Amino acid sequence: MLQVYLVRHGETLWNAARRLQGQSDSALTEKGELQAHQVGDRVKNLGITHVIASDLGRTRRTAEIIADACGCIVTTDPRLRELNMGVLEQRALDSLTPEEESWRKSLVDGTANGRIPQGESMSEMAERMHQALNACLDLPEGSRPLLVSHGMALGVLLSTILGLPANAERRLRLRNCSLSRIEYQESPWLASGWVVEAAGDTTHLDAPALDELQR
Repeated sequence: MLQVYLVRHGETLWNAARRLQGQSDSALTEKGELQAHQVGDRVKNLGITHVIASDLGRTRRTAEIIADACGCIVTTDPRLRELNMGVLEQRALDSLTPEEESWRKSLVDGTANGRIPQGESMSEMAERMHQALNACLDLPEGSRPLLVSHGMALGVLLSTILGLPANAERRLRLRNCSLSRIEYQESPWLASGWVVEAAGDTTHLDAPALDELQR
């Protein structure tokens, strides 16, 4: 049995400003830094042995704070990156044309093969996220890794573990610095392999991030 913890990065300047980030980057806000410290306090006694992060700056900074609390070092894996949002990266949500908004909505409304021009599909992201997760199976016995990634990336990972297609309607909200837990097991009462134990827990946070208040 292997338990893996999943954390979305802390609030960023572009989260608060409602700008599309994708694989572009934005620094954590003061609130985002605080959220990362709160996650660290939550998990520091859980026996975390590895902290593995997307190589984007916002996830690396979140991971550094958590790893410091856990006494670990941070390693990075680019497969944990957020969805590539192509030509819409860095754009403000309220600046999108109707056509551009239709591209964005195709990622979350169940559209088959939805994609922003020059970006990637949800299926392509799901494939690399599962590769990164399955790499945890090669860690030494007794490991308990924590992965720091992104909202859409973690959402598609959890949804596909539950058996939904990668392009299913997006109905799982993962707030900044929310904590999820999955487990690789062989239970007689569950399908073999990865199962979801908890998703989107924010009980360790003292207030929601600005991007969530605005939704």
